[in-house]
Amino acid sequence: MVKQVAIVALDPRASAFYGNQVQELFGEYVKVRSYSVMEGTISNMERADLYMMSTDAFDNREEVPQYIPIDAQISEIHVTYMWETIRRLRTIPAGTRALFVNMTEKMVREATATLNQLGVNHISFIPFYPGAEPVEGVTLAVTPDEERYVPQGVEHVMNIGHRCLTSETMIEAALKLGLEELLETPRFQEYFGNVVTSTYNFDMMFARSRRLESQFDILMEILDEGIIGINERAEIFAMNKKAEEITGLKRSLVLHKQASSSLAYLPLLQCLKSKEKIEPKVIRINGVNVGVTVVPVLRKDDCIGAFAILQRFNDAENRQHELRNQLMHKGYRAKYGFDDVVGVSDGIERTKQILRRMAATESPVLLIGETGTGKELFANAVHQASRRSKGPFVAINCAAMPENLLESELFGYEEGAFTGAKKGGRPGLFEFAHHGTLFLDEVEGMSPALQVKLLRVLQEHEIMRVGGNKIISIDVRIVAATNESLEEKVQDGSFRRDLYYRLNTLPVLIPPLRQRGDDVFLLMERFNSGLKGNFVLSDEVKDLFLHYSWPGNIRELRNLAEYFSFTGSPVITVKDLPPTFVYENREMKDGQRESGKAVRTAGPEVPGGLEPGNSETSVSEAAVSDRPRSCHRPEPWQQAMEERGMEPEEYWFVLKVLYQCTEERKAIGREGILECAKKEKFFLSQIGVRTILGILKEYGLARVSRGRGGSRMTCLGREIWENREEYIKPYGIL
Repeated sequence: MVKQVAIVALDPRASAFYGNQVQELFGEYVKVRSYSVMEGTISNMERADLYMMSTDAFDNREEVPQYIPIDAQISEIHVTYMWETIRRLRTIPAGTRALFVNMTEKMVREATATLNQLGVNHISFIPFYPGAEPVEGVTLAVTPDEERYVPQGVEHVMNIGHRCLTSETMIEAALKLGLEELLETPRFQEYFGNVVTSTYNFDMMFARSRRLESQFDILMEILDEGIIGINERAEIFAMNKKAEEITGLKRSLVLHKQASSSLAYLPLLQCLKSKEKIEPKVIRINGVNVGVTVVPVLRKDDCIGAFAILQRFNDAENRQHELRNQLMHKGYRAKYGFDDVVGVSDGIERTKQILRRMAATESPVLLIGETGTGKELFANAVHQASRRSKGPFVAINCAAMPENLLESELFGYEEGAFTGAKKGGRPGLFEFAHHGTLFLDEVEGMSPALQVKLLRVLQEHEIMRVGGNKIISIDVRIVAATNESLEEKVQDGSFRRDLYYRLNTLPVLIPPLRQRGDDVFLLMERFNSGLKGNFVLSDEVKDLFLHYSWPGNIRELRNLAEYFSFTGSPVITVKDLPPTFVYENREMKDGQRESGKAVRTAGPEVPGGLEPGNSETSVSEAAVSDRPRSCHRPEPWQQAMEERGMEPEEYWFVLKVLYQCTEERKAIGREGILECAKKEKFFLSQIGVRTILGILKEYGLARVSRGRGGSRMTCLGREIWENREEYIKPYGIL
């Protein structure tokens, strides 16, 4: 319904101006009629919903009832200036004398006083109105659209226009007309921004209140939890969209109503009465488990309201998962897939086919292979090919850190769990890997105590942080890797049998580089390109590579590629090989086989008593040869070595070390043998030493004890070593 508004002013021009302002601002919601006391149109004034009257309309307030009904709504008109007017007046030089011209002395005094309140104090205003004494020597006049009263002889006139209605006047009119919703419209907001107000503090408080209310509404909507608020009378005053989703209720139906009528299942009244926080509890709402927390709003000792915080269990878990993904700053992402595995050999192709099928399952995968064969690369690929590919991929080397540090890394810890623990605690890698894959490299290095905890994780899918007392459910797939024989670890008691069978669900053997044929050259090309090298291998070097044992596997090959990129040779020949590369002289192989001598590069002493450098051939001229194993009948233990891929140099080196230690009446363990090899710069792997010792034990050449008992050579082994020439000669390494 259109509201009727009557504007009453002394001057008809002012009345019409005020009426136009109200009509433009309220638009189609009001119909405005303007009346003037001076012209007498006030006598024919029609009934209105609101009478807006200027302060100068009547000389005596007792005259008002003659024209306006006693029971009518009356709003007094207050006027001010626009900001544009103030800016114009501030352009006048300070100290300027100017006439201020208006209809009456009272109007002049009111207008200039308002300007002074608004900070226009740099102009010396001289009041002028009809009947005022003339003023000499003043060349500037300022007037609110009353140029008709400006005296003759004034050179410059600044017409600042009629004063406009204040923001307070417009707000009061809107409230009395019941149109307060218009105050939020762009039209009113623009008007309030253009009008100067003398009630600065009130405007600031009003704006702050509106701003806080808006911020509260925004905050309510961006929260992931449902929020419901009640006041001190237990009436619902706030409810966000998330709460609507959880409860299934429309806020328009519950706002301003008692919480006990529509949300009786929430302990809001209990919190309001007790003035204490209601700790999280589970409530089933619409068939869904919801965590509910209620907190009171206290002002001094009074409880003036309460808020209920609702969160569905699934939402909480998804949010935790998103936060875990945001903690991927450590690079907990798989970087490689099966397409990144370089190689076309039968062994590597079969490995990829098997692992692709295994990736589709949820069972643990055990990658078995020598050091440098690319076990972590395959672990990345398994993750990328699984349904967990969008989740995190977390890798850790179990043998690289002490037991207590490994435990806190895997399981996390609570605040104060140990000296140096971070404030607030820290999630473990199992939590980081939630909904993803955890790669445990060198899993055989895990202590027995940690093996028990890992077994429980695999069985129960639950963990507990170090120093904590809460069970945390996790969903993690395990991919483990080892370069040792876990079967032997189980036999000697250093690895739990039940954990072994848990991890050994899907075992895969990664083939060593020496069994991959031409893959060596494909990998070399890849490394050459990645290192921005510009070299090619000569046919002679290619032949060497095909018959080399590659104890360091792909890692050793990459080191060679990096070395070649610094030689500056476009074609890599035998002379360009690094001094640590061990091989036989290809050019002199026939003569060496006859004389029983061979050349090795700088490094280990050659089994059989030949010291490095005894040959007349230089190191740079050496090369690997095909050994004529068909020209002799090896002993059964030698044949077993060949079948397991052991080179003669490797097992004769182990025999030499065992013989030397036996002569000194002491035993030696695997680590001791590896240390001897390292000192003599001889390449041996842990798996290689274990394999050789196992065969020597099987054929009675050595006694191999569990734990720290070490290994010793038997009488049969001593006899073979002391008559080694007849065993070594057919291989051309004497």
